Amino acid sequence: MITTKAWVLHQAQGAGAAEPLADRLREESFRFDDLSAEEVLVEPLYGCWEGNMSHAVERDPIDICRQRREERVVIGNAGVVRVLRPGADVRSLREGDLCMVFCNGVADERGYPEKIYAYDAPGTIGLLARRTKLHQRQLIRIPDGSRLSLQQWAAFSLRYVTAWANWHAAHGCWRALSGEETPPGVWGWGGGVSYAQLTLATLLGCPATMISSDLNRIGLIETSRIEAVDRREFPHLAFDPEAYAADASFKERYFASEKQFLRLVEERTGGRGVDIFIDFIGLPVYRATLKALARPGVITTAGWKEGMLLSTVRALECMHWHTHVHTHYARYDQALAAIAFAEENAWAPPREEEPHRWEDVPKLAVAHVRGEISSFYPVYEINPPS
Repeated sequence: MITTKAWVLHQAQGAGAAEPLADRLREESFRFDDLSAEEVLVEPLYGCWEGNMSHAVERDPIDICRQRREERVVIGNAGVVRVLRPGADVRSLREGDLCMVFCNGVADERGYPEKIYAYDAPGTIGLLARRTKLHQRQLIRIPDGSRLSLQQWAAFSLRYVTAWANWHAAHGCWRALSGEETPPGVWGWGGGVSYAQLTLATLLGCPATMISSDLNRIGLIETSRIEAVDRREFPHLAFDPEAYAADASFKERYFASEKQFLRLVEERTGGRGVDIFIDFIGLPVYRATLKALARPGVITTAGWKEGMLLSTVRALECMHWHTHVHTHYARYDQALAAIAFAEENAWAPPREEEPHRWEDVPKLAVAHVRGEISSFYPVYEINPPS
């Protein structure tokens, strides 16, 4: 057995589901079995706080401990580690190697993830631990002399790999539909994955626009060859089907904001509409996004922030030649391609402020859940290099 210190999430017990967010991660000892032949013992250096970690702490939409049938779990599935000891059958990694985590927890026969490491994949131990173990296929060695810092690779680990896979699916669909070689116009709602996808689009020659209500994020967007739209210009663009049906004043406010948003889209696209719209938010903006799409057009996502259940008028989507693309992280070969492109083209998360300290992880969790983090990529330290 191996014993380490970790921030541990416990299964909710009765009224425990309502315990304060700040108390749901507890620093304590955590024990796990020694390595199997294809596993690697690692020392996590930096992690990046991800949306799935907030979902886990909130226990929404699921209690992952209960789903995994485990009393305690350690989350954290984006980051950089140092190899301490490879298993007996591991040939590609050696002690001291620096690796990016590839968080495909359980893959299907084509290599697409069915479950995610350190989230819903049973028995996996995340990066919120001083020591942990991963299967050798969940580690990708960082290139020697990389132009990216370790903190940038920690941020790249989940969101940029997700962005790479989703972009190629969405762009491929758009080209098949449109028959055009000219670069599509791309817009995006959301956070770190959307930003990564839009910066990738600009590197490939596509005009890109991102919508945000955070002034710090808008400042970053404007320095990244991406057009910025301040979401506060549409203060009531947050669709709620029940309120829309029952509250006339809500309907009036929503409709005014939606109309203003669609007018701006028309002005900026010359009346064409948006060719590819990246939407990582969901229900509050879904209706407006569909109306903003070009004909043909693609709406694409690899996740959601608010509202999983969506309704669509299929007849209209058919007549408008709208394609809906859904992906979930990536295959191993897609991660390798993303890394190679990043090294060659400086496609990377921005270098940001000092990482959050290990002892402040619960505060980071609460701030992220409450939407108080401006950074697209909130990196935290675990065992930072001296």
